[in-house]
Amino acid sequence: MLDLLKSVRVLDASSIVMGPMAGQILGDLGAEVIKLEPPSGDLARTSGTPGPDGTGALFANNNRNKLGVVADLKTMEGQRTLASLLERCDVVLHNMRPAAAARIGLDAETVRRGRPSIVHCAAVGYGSDGPYAGRPAYDDIIQAAGGLAGLSMRVGGEPAYVPSIVADKIGGLHIVYAVLAALLARERTGRGRAIEVPMFECLAAFLMNEHLDAASFDADGKAGYERLLNPHRRPHATADGWLAVMPYDERHWRAILEEMGETAIPAEPWFADPAQRNARSGVLYHRLATGLTERPTAAWIAVCESGDIPYAQVNSIDDLLTDPHLAARGFFSATDPFPGRVRSVPLPVRFSDTASGPDRAAPGLGEHTAEILDRAGRE
Repeated sequence: MLDLLKSVRVLDASSIVMGPMAGQILGDLGAEVIKLEPPSGDLARTSGTPGPDGTGALFANNNRNKLGVVADLKTMEGQRTLASLLERCDVVLHNMRPAAAARIGLDAETVRRGRPSIVHCAAVGYGSDGPYAGRPAYDDIIQAAGGLAGLSMRVGGEPAYVPSIVADKIGGLHIVYAVLAALLARERTGRGRAIEVPMFECLAAFLMNEHLDAASFDADGKAGYERLLNPHRRPHATADGWLAVMPYDERHWRAILEEMGETAIPAEPWFADPAQRNARSGVLYHRLATGLTERPTAAWIAVCESGDIPYAQVNSIDDLLTDPHLAARGFFSATDPFPGRVRSVPLPVRFSDTASGPDRAAPGLGEHTAEILDRAGRE
């Protein structure tokens, strides 16, 4: 845990991944993050492989560096607990649907009434001023709605989900920068902000950054960045395995095509022009695919190393656990004392000249309720 946000208090009333991941990052940066759960607990507590105490890995990997409080916000006692927590927090984060948040007083209007300095962040499925507002939203649903699941159809496949909770995690990163920006603005103005972070719009923005392409300049232009939609753009088989190779400029392409004995393509008039070469990426990637099968992986790695051509071996997620680069950086070191913890997913960025202390394990359900409420009564 770093000390960059040590004066900031966050009430994290979110669940599953999008909000909890954001709360964990804020906690890793040093904020005091209070994890507020109903008596039944965050649904993620039972997701993934359970640890020795029965808590699922998904919860353990998204709730480090938090203090755990339980309250039933549908009761008067729970509402008193919520009011006490809000009085001492700088940020409140939830991922309830707007109507549900309003029923228990966690909507922005209610929370910020009389407390204009608080930063209120609502993580939602769809923006509140659009026709999809209020729809239930989970990662698979947003991958479909946001264009990600359908992208594979552009390369001749069927719609497919990315096998990762990618929409939630992209949304979580948007939450972090939005909250930090609002806190910085508050330092200058004394006023907080109400923030809405919609998963659908976050994924659409992420995907269309490059795929807006021709539609950027032509109202009738077709979306899609062609180089990325080339069906030959993928890791390719070598004589004994798989390798990802990405010749990026003319020098790279000349070097690897020469190794393949290819002379016709480099002699083409279009080859030296980046735009024309990009437009013919199908020709290039097809030749790359056929040529890589001629030698074993190690031989092509040597070619790439000597020509400074970007490459990578194709790792499985199990390979990452023993990857030599990650191992050298202590990437998966278990930094928190969660029961049975062998590895954890770290904060991947590093800061110079920044004090750090030990990480706190994801809390047990309501583990710090008495401590937090007692402290609130004394402050």
